[in-house]
Amino acid sequence: MEIIPIPVDKCNVGFIGAGKMAESIARGAVRSGVLPPSRIRTAHSNPARRAAFESFGVNVLSRNQDVLEESDVVIFSVKPQVVKEVILQLKPLLSTKKLLVSVAAGVKLKDLQEWAGHCRFIRVMPNTPAAVGDAASVMSMGGAATEEDGDLISKLFGSVGKIWKADEKYFDAITGLSGSGPAYIYLAIEALADGGVAAGLPRDLALNLASQTVLGAASMAISTGKHPGQLKDDVTSPGGTTITGIHELEKGGFRGTLMNAVVAAAKRSRELS
Repeated sequence: MEIIPIPVDKCNVGFIGAGKMAESIARGAVRSGVLPPSRIRTAHSNPARRAAFESFGVNVLSRNQDVLEESDVVIFSVKPQVVKEVILQLKPLLSTKKLLVSVAAGVKLKDLQEWAGHCRFIRVMPNTPAAVGDAASVMSMGGAATEEDGDLISKLFGSVGKIWKADEKYFDAITGLSGSGPAYIYLAIEALADGGVAAGLPRDLALNLASQTVLGAASMAISTGKHPGQLKDDVTSPGGTTITGIHELEKGGFRGTLMNAVVAAAKRSRELS
């Protein structure tokens, strides 16, 4: 069957699963103007989840089957342990006319395609900063997914941050870095704030300074394109305060510990998948 490309602003997007990630993606698409809320639908029995989507104009239907029938793009945003059951339940409706997308962590394309009965599938690994429009997402294309399909999903997930294409073989490492990475940074922010308090700052000021410093440093790394080592050197004067602090970090194995965290999380991702 020939697949006729649909422009992102003309397609209907349905979410199977109405959790926080689905809400973040839907809100981002509406906020950025990529999709009007009238072109998004989901289904959920929980009144709170229904209200969350209805609050920005999304049509909440009674059943997942209804969502699927009305959608050109179907995003499976359910928990990994139930994604197989959900896809198999909906399989009779999953024709190649519909572009299928999964954001379920650890669930491989070969399994998704087998359960759905076709290969027009795209796997996406977003992370939690999607909630504030700053996700780092990566997608991998299924066997029958077209270049136009990839462009559509790039625009959709680009509305909640940045997205890259990569071979699926990298997804465990991606999980260890960007999937789990926000938690590492929250620990760093908390530790910086605690250091500020230990040095005499009020707690609120220390936490605000730590958070903004991390945000500003990340923005500098992205906007300047400079290597992080060069940016670090730009701040580090001979015999000054920064090099003294960096010396302490090096003595504590700061870089090695972060590297080990990413590798350990990637290993755990492989075990779980």
